[in-house]
Amino acid sequence: MSFLKGLLGGLFGGGRQAPAEDAPAGEAVEYKGFRIRPAPYPAGNQFQTAGIIEKDIDGETKQYRFVRAETHASRSDAENFALTKGRQIIDEQGERLFRD
Repeated sequence: MSFLKGLLGGLFGGGRQAPAEDAPAGEAVEYKGFRIRPAPYPAGNQFQTAGIIEKDIDGETKQYRFVRAETHASRSDAENFALTKGRQIIDEQGERLFRD
């Protein structure tokens, strides 16, 4: 049974090795009062686009985690793309990211 589960999991996206929450975040980049931390993680033999957007609000650090469908051959490429996507999210959503 575990063989079949592994086979089907590999065919249908089960090749991801670490969830985004466990991915180590890279160095923060400041953008419009927010911090973007790229956090790509292995996805098969590539790296999944993922990151964290942070902002200090009323003395508390708020976080918004994102994962996108794009994968990249290198961790560096995935980190650079995560920064680009983070900037895009901030431009589109701004402060709304942290509304309850």
